[in-house]
Amino acid sequence: MSKVAIIEDDQAISQMYRLKFEAEGYTVDTAENGKLGLALAESMKPDIILLDLMMPEMRGDEMLAAMRKTTWGKNIKVIILTNMGEQEIPETVKKLGVSAVILKADMTPRQVADLVKEQLK
Repeated sequence: MSKVAIIEDDQAISQMYRLKFEAEGYTVDTAENGKLGLALAESMKPDIILLDLMMPEMRGDEMLAAMRKTTWGKNIKVIILTNMGEQEIPETVKKLGVSAVILKADMTPRQVADLVKEQLK
């Protein structure tokens, strides 16, 4: 069973994706900021992370940079899930090895679930 971590500060969005992925048979856990997300990723060792960029405590790009420096986190697949425009996304994010960058407003939960399934093949 694949494990999905959802690191997102908007609880409505986080829960929507949690329910979708649990219905698809994934093991799911969530965190509402990058600091908690980093701890969650270390303990859970998910197969894939859905990561928001703009969060309190620690932004998603800061969390991703910290995770990529660890032995346990350097190869975890990450999908950036944001409402930032392409121009607003820091270049460093793309250099940190993300599988995809998707706009929350442009994708349905079904489309996100399909993308996750594709990434985990």
